[in-house]
Order: sequence, then structure tokens, then C-alpha cells
Amino acid sequence: MEKINNVTEFVFWGLSQNLEVEEICFVVFSFFYMVILLGNLLIMLTVYTGKLYKTPMYFFLSYLSFVDICYSSVTAPKMIVDLLAKSKTISYVGCMLQLFGVHFFGCTEIFILTVMAYDRYVAICKPLHYTTIMDWDRCNKMLLGTWIGGFLHSIIQVALVVQLPFCGPNEIDHYFCDVHPVLKLACTDTYVVGVVVTANSGTIALGSFVILIISYTIILMSLRKHSAESRRKALSTCGSHIAVVIIFFGPCTFMYMRPDTTFSEDKMVAVFYTIITPMLNPLIYTLRNAEVKNAMKRLWGRKVFSEANGK
Repeated sequence: MEKINNVTEFVFWGLSQNLEVEEICFVVFSFFYMVILLGNLLIMLTVYTGKLYKTPMYFFLSYLSFVDICYSSVTAPKMIVDLLAKSKTISYVGCMLQLFGVHFFGCTEIFILTVMAYDRYVAICKPLHYTTIMDWDRCNKMLLGTWIGGFLHSIIQVALVVQLPFCGPNEIDHYFCDVHPVLKLACTDTYVVGVVVTANSGTIALGSFVILIISYTIILMSLRKHSAESRRKALSTCGSHIAVVIIFFGPCTFMYMRPDTTFSEDKMVAVFYTIITPMLNPLIYTLRNAEVKNAMKRLWGRKVFSEANGK
């Protein structure tokens, strides 16, 4: 059967149909997006200028911040503009690109968080072999693996959607193009595609979450053998990671570990992993990490000193 595609653009319903609510959301999410950009850029700048990137944990943290900026930028600017727009439209090609970007950067973030958990496991459970295991070559290979994994996942998602026929309606009850809302508009049976999508996304989200929980459980159990000071430092770092994992994976698991169905709560849940988590990451990692805070103080100290001397 030949594919029929009469749809050249999609129309978003957005977060709300209430004009006053949309205006409030415009102010709030504009602020959130600025915090995401400035906060994550500050972490990247701090890691680079403080030469913290020579340590694997901060090497991966800087890339996590970069992915957070890219991830939120796929959806947030369009959503913010649409909050004040009368017609919230996106082209078919733009929709597919947005779908690709959301899953590419989202999956890459999942894999980076998993790699960061492995780094903490080696550092705490195998400290004598840490420099050997987490050498520069292995760190680069693991980082490359996160990007390749994210790319393969997103290509599968997009390939499943683009081969479907769309002949109307073209209204998406969401504020960005995601797989489940778009599948509802296809004018063919999408049961098999929905199962494959759920298996693909759900396996990655739930599988990585289980691996992370097991990793941090082993880490916390091994801390009983360490001194009080070592436990305090390790718990401070791991506490940051665990907080990020819970905030990010909770909503993701809710969204993608279920059949091809949509709920009215989906839009608000999606806000957590597309905007709230990228915004909280810099705060969580800086407020609970003494080394990052000290590097930031040195960075700002140099800037103030330079300005005072007119350089």
C-alpha cells in the first residue's frame, strides 16, 4: 500500500488554552531557560578554566552540562515563543527533527549519567585501580559510546514514525513532537510501532535506571568500610548523582514504560525531564560539590582582580 501523507505541518495545543496562564508560563519558562543556559555554561567554564576536566568525574560533568543545554534547546525556545503565539505550528520536517533531537540528547544524557555512576563505582570501590581503569583513552571511548548510543536510539524512533502515513487531523496535544502524541495522528494501525517504541525507549530508561540503582546501592554498602571523612565526601558526590537520577528517570519511566497511550498529565510530566532537570543539574552539582564551588570562587576571584586592575 502506498504511503499517503497530506500533512505538511502540525499544530500544537501547547501547555494551556488559557491566555493568562500562558502569559505566566512565558515569564516562568523564560526564566527557567535562562537559568539552564547560564548555569550549565558556568559549569562548563568552571571545569575548563579550573582544569577539572583532567578528572573523569568533571570531564563527564562538563559534557552532561553541554547535553543539558542542547536537550532543553530542542523544545524550550519553541515552547516559549508559542506561549504568546496565536498559531502554534511546526512543519512536518521540523517535527521529525525535534523528535530526533529530543530522543538523541535525552538518550545521550541517560548514558552519560550511567557512565558517571560507573566512574563513582570505580573511584569508591576500586580506588587503587582508579587511574588505570578510568584512563584518558577509556573516558573518551565511553563518551563516544554515549553519543553513538543516543544516535542509534533516536534514528530508530524517527524511522518508525516517518514511514507512517499522515492524512489528518494534524493537531498534537502537546508542546513538542514526541513519539506517542504523533503516533495518535497516523491514519493507520500503529499498534506494532507503539510496541517497538515502548520496547526501545522503555528498555533504555528502565534498564539504565535499574543499573544506576544497583550501582549506587553497591557504592553505599561499600562506604561502610571507609572512614567518616571519606564517607562524607563520597556521600556528597553520590547524593548529587542520585538526586539527578531520580528527578530525570522518574518522569522518563512514566512516559516511556507504557503502551502507546497518552494522558492529560503527560505535558506537565514532560516539563520535568525537558526543562526542570536541565535547570536543576547545575544547582545540584555546585551546591553539593566543594571542589566545583572552590573552582568557581577562583574563577570569579580572577575576574574581579582583572577588572580591578583594568585588564
